[in-house]
Amino acid sequence: MTLPDDSRKQALNKQLETVSWGLFLIMIGGFALLPGVPEGTWLIGVGLIMLGLNAVRLVLGIRASWFTLVLGTIALLSGISQVLGVDIPVGPLLIILIGLAVIVR
Repeated sequence: MTLPDDSRKQALNKQLETVSWGLFLIMIGGFALLPGVPEGTWLIGVGLIMLGLNAVRLVLGIRASWFTLVLGTIALLSGISQVLGVDIPVGPLLIILIGLAVIVR
């Protein structure tokens, strides 16, 4: 017996989210073990995991999540700015992007 397309996509999406959480935990644990990891590196990792999750979703025909796209972009930009020593006002940008996401929806 095969699952209907929507049920299959929901199950696959759940698996993708589980793998993403696993990658996040492995990354955080790995950074805790490594001395001298630049501040902000974990934000780059979080951003890449969230954006990667949505890229895989799109490739597999699953709708991307605007929430994780916005958060992933902000995390990536914030992490890059911290590593490079550039001050980006993340709080106001987050509020603006959430507002835009609300309007677009």
